[in-house]
Amino acid sequence: MERDGGGGSLFFRGLQNRSHEKMKLRTRKSTLYLSQQKRTGRGGDLLGENIYLVLFTIALRICNCFLVQTSFVPDEYWQSLEVAHHMVFNYGYLTWEWTERLRGYTYPLIFASIYKILHLLGKDSVQLLIWIPRLAQALLSAIADLRLYSLMKQLENQQVARWVFFCQLCSWFTWYCCTRTLTNTMETVLTIIALFYYPLEGSKFMNSVKYSSLVALAFIIRPTAVIPWIPLLFRHFWQEQRKLDLILHQFLPVGFVTLSFSLIIDRIFFGQWTLVQYNFLKFNVLQNVGSFYGSHPWHWYFSQGFPAVLGTHLPFFIHGCLLAPKRYRIFLVTVLWTLLVYSMLSHKEFRFIYPVLPFCMVFCGYSLNNLKLWKKPALSFLFLSNMFFALYTGLVHQRGTLDVMTNIRELCYNNTDISSASVLMMMPCHSTPYYSHVHHPLPMRFLQCPPDLTGKGNKSFPNFKQV
Repeated sequence: MERDGGGGSLFFRGLQNRSHEKMKLRTRKSTLYLSQQKRTGRGGDLLGENIYLVLFTIALRICNCFLVQTSFVPDEYWQSLEVAHHMVFNYGYLTWEWTERLRGYTYPLIFASIYKILHLLGKDSVQLLIWIPRLAQALLSAIADLRLYSLMKQLENQQVARWVFFCQLCSWFTWYCCTRTLTNTMETVLTIIALFYYPLEGSKFMNSVKYSSLVALAFIIRPTAVIPWIPLLFRHFWQEQRKLDLILHQFLPVGFVTLSFSLIIDRIFFGQWTLVQYNFLKFNVLQNVGSFYGSHPWHWYFSQGFPAVLGTHLPFFIHGCLLAPKRYRIFLVTVLWTLLVYSMLSHKEFRFIYPVLPFCMVFCGYSLNNLKLWKKPALSFLFLSNMFFALYTGLVHQRGTLDVMTNIRELCYNNTDISSASVLMMMPCHSTPYYSHVHHPLPMRFLQCPPDLTGKGNKSFPNFKQV
């Protein structure tokens, strides 16, 4: 009995010891989990990142917005704000691209919604009409910046992600463009966010429906947005084992829904069914109407455009291409493919290749991460050189076209009797914004120079347009 009792006591002691061990293990696991939470910043996250990083990025892009007080190209007004102003307030002017239905209303509808809300609230002052759309674009660009950082943190580590993030934030061309109401800016934002969900090795947020939806949205806003995605889509299709399922259950439904959404919006505002994406490609690619606004030699993007857009990031981009792992070759292929395709078009602009700039920042960040002796001088060189270009282009270069609109606003709002006043703009065609920056039905005339669309080969001369 004693032996049995001793065995029983030993048995219960063993159970107690095991239960204590389990309790200790649970405690350790809980402590480890809590310590991991503290390290990753969980519980204080926003958009999946540390809240302080998110607030810093948003604050930086807001400052970016107010420190860009210059004009870049007419499309930042005439393909967005002027159209939105005409949609809401029923006066203004639409360029020939809208009468020929080359552009869709999806992108201007975003700003028209903002204008309509301000109008209903009685807060549609001219300053809010100018700055609220740009601040909205700055917020979207900040989200894209954070998504690029999150993606690189998944693919590599936090250190590499920081250098890529640094390169993205200090890029002079990104600073110059990311708060402008350009379709190219929205195209770039959607490209970065879509890349976050793209199936890359090491990514934890792969989602074919999400990334294809964002690509489709970028396409209906600007049809050429699909160009950088052709290599990426082909890679995904090639590596996907269930190819038929990918097409039938993901790509086709997303494409159908997005295109239907675009058709309905354009049907409402054009008054007839219109496939603007086809018209855009027909005029700009098949008929090469874009060459009317200037043409460049085939090598322009390689010899001038791409080096200028990269700026002082160029040597780091080349260095990063030599060091980056093989899995990033698809990014390099995307950049080269986009440059080659755009090189075949006679009309070339810097902003057309803006969407591939974030891909380049990946290689630049990888270069900085591998620098040892020259890292601090390299960082100082990158920051100071890009700051100079960013501040010059944002505050000095081509600001006259916006300053003149300030004088016109003063004419409207500071004078009691302007019934007999009118304005004649002897400026290059569409170089200034219009009623979106005046918000007053003041009679204005300006030079317009639409291309010859009759096919007779007659040259189009500037003529006056009065509204």
